[in-house]
Amino acid sequence: MISNTLGFNDALAALIERTESAIDQHLPSADTRPTRIHQAMRYSMQIGGKRLRPALLIAAAEGLGRNDADPMPAAVAIECLHTYSLIHDDLPTIDNSDLRRGKPTSHIQFDEPTALLAGDALLNFSYELLSQSYGTPAELGLALIRDLAIAGGSQKLIGGQMEDVLGEKQCLILSPDDLDFIHRNKTAAMIQAALIIGCRLGGADDSELQQAEKLGLALGMAFQVIDDILDATQSTENLGKPAGLDAEREKTTYISMHGLNAARDAAERFSDKARRISNDLFGEASFVLLLVEHMRKRLS
Repeated sequence: MISNTLGFNDALAALIERTESAIDQHLPSADTRPTRIHQAMRYSMQIGGKRLRPALLIAAAEGLGRNDADPMPAAVAIECLHTYSLIHDDLPTIDNSDLRRGKPTSHIQFDEPTALLAGDALLNFSYELLSQSYGTPAELGLALIRDLAIAGGSQKLIGGQMEDVLGEKQCLILSPDDLDFIHRNKTAAMIQAALIIGCRLGGADDSELQQAEKLGLALGMAFQVIDDILDATQSTENLGKPAGLDAEREKTTYISMHGLNAARDAAERFSDKARRISNDLFGEASFVLLLVEHMRKRLS
């Protein structure tokens, strides 16, 4: 469990270290036949996300702490699903990205067929891992699989990606409602899933699961709006990644649709809501609260 005395960076680092160890433990080894697909799966997991979703899942489970269920297999499972979505996003048919976190993307490091299959394999492995790790009681395993499947499905993550693609290809002129749909589902849905799954493993009741869902939405929306603001206002040096890409690609963002001042107001509104719900669920000293404050500081 994360100590209440840790700052955000130290708390996140501790959760990342545990996640990396669990990924290495649970994923099929690189020499498993066929070796190419398992090498691609491991490579893509290594260059993937910032481990925010597994960190939130672990912190939520241990923040409630009423069950002794191990959150680490679920943390790996949600990162497998997240990484599959990144692999597919990077393919030439969608974002056509050559780099992720400074490393060649999966289809560049290997090839397009291998990348496509590695994404498919990680998606399926996420459900396999949940079913193997949480079989007793069976109701828990089924609930976790359902939580992850809904979050990653056609009305959530994939639905958000679809409308985002349509907007970028100008097949759809995005309205405020469309942009909200994309943010709620492409970004917030997986953050919601991390908190719901973590709370379920921590012994949450139905009311607390509903609060976790609301918390994930507020946190996910704050995360996306703040990311839009930083892309428009910060330098590449400060961000650690190319700045101004949204404007360069003429991408519809919260700023381009509502303006910078409205975006800042929205970021504060979503952050305040996330803080209130987090306090109710986990108390005043929690990783979620540290994350909210860290996000807000990035705007100052």
